[in-house]
Amino acid sequence: MVDAPVKRGAGGTRSKARKRALDILFESDLRGDDALATLAERVELAEPPVREFTRHLVEGVCAERDQIDGVIAASLTGKWTLDRMPCIDRNLARIAIFEMWFTELAPEIAVSQAVDLGASLSTDESADFLNGLLGKALRALRETYPKAARGEADDAAEPGDDDTDDPEDDPAGD
Repeated sequence: MVDAPVKRGAGGTRSKARKRALDILFESDLRGDDALATLAERVELAEPPVREFTRHLVEGVCAERDQIDGVIAASLTGKWTLDRMPCIDRNLARIAIFEMWFTELAPEIAVSQAVDLGASLSTDESADFLNGLLGKALRALRETYPKAARGEADDAAEPGDDDTDDPEDDPAGD
């Protein structure tokens, strides 16, 4: 049997951590629980272990949630509201906007990651919806906060987005 070629970055360490952050934020949002408490529970259970990048994303989204939700709300069109958004899409948008605004990651990568996760985990319309929403949010961030969302679209790949740089990927520690 021939293995299919693996696309660089697909299922990489940071992508997996992003998905885990989404799981924690989604669960908390759905249950009406505090996301930091859910994160603490997952860290304590350690099944599977929670990556440091997952913690960074969840803690960052929680710390900046009011500002992030303000950007999302301002980027919605028509009759859409934050509460009307599917829970997965809302939390993917929060993660992406946190990464665009408060990290060094190229914003286009944050958008791409959110769109990819939305396409695989949410509704048929989620990828297009998130792409439009996050594109509008990125333009607003660049106009309002020129030092934020400053990455370049020509970044070839996200640094560290492969499976070779994280010891957590090797349970035996080899």
